[in-house]
Amino acid sequence: MITHELALELARRGLPWRPSSGDRFYVPDRDLDDEVFVVSGMSIEVSDLPSGAEMRFNGTVEWALDSIAQTEVVWLPREEQMREALGSRFLRLERLDAETGGFAVVLGADGSAPPAGSGRGEVRHVDIDAERAYARALLSVLAA
Repeated sequence: MITHELALELARRGLPWRPSSGDRFYVPDRDLDDEVFVVSGMSIEVSDLPSGAEMRFNGTVEWALDSIAQTEVVWLPREEQMREALGSRFLRLERLDAETGGFAVVLGADGSAPPAGSGRGEVRHVDIDAERAYARALLSVLAA
């Protein structure tokens, strides 16, 4: 899972999110930062209101929190969601050697795939976790 800091930076840079079942998020600044929630029609559903999307907590009678605006939560995108957001820029995910450890997400430098086998025009984004490497790659794209 990506870190809260990476998720917050993705949100700040404008990664669009349309909440759907299975999406993970956390609630900052309410003493819930360490809790990860999952959107589910059974317990957490998304309601589209004129004021914006709202996360509704069903079956959580012990909580004082019944609902919260989408703008007040931070999405923790999954690997496949970030890969999809990278689109045609994404070339491959590489596992680094056992000594180094981690993963590299390789992007085409100009948004397109370089000639096969050339290794040119590629940019690598490395982290200890595949999802975190995807987040770093996505941050570079959102910054451009």
